Amino acid sequence: MYHVNRSVAVIKPKQPFFDWLKSTPDWDLDLTLDNLRVDCTALLIPEFDEPENAVSYIDDRFEQIFEMELSSWYEDKKLWPARRDLQTFWEWFEVELHSVVVDVPDEDINETSIGVLH
Repeated sequence: MYHVNRSVAVIKPKQPFFDWLKSTPDWDLDLTLDNLRVDCTALLIPEFDEPENAVSYIDDRFEQIFEMELSSWYEDKKLWPARRDLQTFWEWFEVELHSVVVDVPDEDINETSIGVLH
């Protein structure tokens, strides 16, 4: 085991995101907001001493994160909400911050670029 010099930001959808999702065409999933919030996107972000600095980091990248969350459900941008500003991001998502990351497995981490947060 070893400490990784990163923090974690977990992006958890809130009710407005779920409402948008339910309003999309052909919505027929038996899914609740609670179910949606169980397995969320976890981002490795730079290590921060103060939570405010981590929030600022998320603020600087909110557009990319917002688009990543929307595209995980619908790639067709015509279905995305028109308003995707910083205020809407924070209304639609809770960001849970964790300052300690420990790598437990013995095998090396494989890197795969998704090209979203560069």
